[in-house]
Amino acid sequence: MSAEFSLDLSEEQRELRDWVHGFAEEVVRPAAAEWDEREETPWPVIQEAAKIGLYSFEYLANTWADPTGLSMVLATEELFWGDAGIGLAIMGTALGVAAIYGSGTPEQMVEWVPQCFGTPEDPKVGAFCSTEPEAGSDVGAMRTRAVYDEANDEWVLNGQKTYATNGGIANVHVVTAVIDPALGSRGQAAFIIPPGTKGLSSPGKTKKLGIRASHTADVFLDDVRIPGHLVLGGREKLEERLASVREGKSAKGSASMRTFELTRPSVGAQALGIARAAYEYALDYAKTRVQFGRPIVENQAIAFTLADMRMEIDAARLLVWRAAWMGKNNRPFAAGEGSMSKLKAGEVAVAVTEKAVQVLGGAGYVREHPVQRWYRDAKIYTIFEGTSEIQRLVIARAISGAQLR
Repeated sequence: MSAEFSLDLSEEQRELRDWVHGFAEEVVRPAAAEWDEREETPWPVIQEAAKIGLYSFEYLANTWADPTGLSMVLATEELFWGDAGIGLAIMGTALGVAAIYGSGTPEQMVEWVPQCFGTPEDPKVGAFCSTEPEAGSDVGAMRTRAVYDEANDEWVLNGQKTYATNGGIANVHVVTAVIDPALGSRGQAAFIIPPGTKGLSSPGKTKKLGIRASHTADVFLDDVRIPGHLVLGGREKLEERLASVREGKSAKGSASMRTFELTRPSVGAQALGIARAAYEYALDYAKTRVQFGRPIVENQAIAFTLADMRMEIDAARLLVWRAAWMGKNNRPFAAGEGSMSKLKAGEVAVAVTEKAVQVLGGAGYVREHPVQRWYRDAKIYTIFEGTSEIQRLVIARAISGAQLR
């Protein structure tokens, strides 16, 4: 006798969703326009999130522990419904934590994950630095090098990272680098850069089209020296893996790709939050905006547009939920389901926010209404953590078995 199938959320999941929604509605949204204009890290909002437990490793651990995989994406959608820039300021640390969690030893997790968050009284942030100016989505073209100095039991890192969330302001940086260039992406590893390490620098925050409250910056590594044990997973396992690759045996892919694969459904959920915010605002506007003697929602062109917006959001959410469940339950993404979720949600966010601006007409183009901010914020979701083109490449390779380029 098969178990009953249901898409109903559990009581715990509904409580989590409503709790995060309350924070997004009462704290994040009222601050969103200000921090977008200031283009600064919203430390007071991060501190408020830390005080209630929303910004902490315990929160991430508890949401990740949900056997359905849905708690993380449910909560993420609600937070980004509040604002994407502030949402990324709060959640950006999770990328570095995911790298430590996915590749680190238990000792590394215990020591370094808490330092990514700091305390509610003195919150910190973490950063994951992978993308490079000359590599972009081509992880195999990474140039940042890590050389082991056996005499001092230290790794020496040199290179440049770009578009790093929290880069330069992070308490803990996790940086990917090449150890053996001959092995391509399989010759790379990730390293923990402790706070205050000499040689790591940043020129300052990059000015961006959207998600302006989230700190994005280049990071330079100039003879950065760190203890030998700060390679994620430990040096012994690293040597075993590299030896296996050199012998032609199979090995896990790059540290960057493992981290991105873990987080793709959550990134899709971020895009869903933006799309849903824009849809709800446009719907409310269409019900109250009167032209030619009646609300504009009574015009088929507007009503059909809103119907399409809602349909696409719901379709994207189902893909995100499926990928989150599969990832949590160790189901292989045989058809690139993780990429499907991020691709669909990102493109839906761009399309829905654009339609929201159109529904509002001239009002949608002025800063008095938030749809213009959501429109700007949405575009990054077809670009970062794997462009739409890269996601299609992953899916196409998975379904065809061909090594497409």
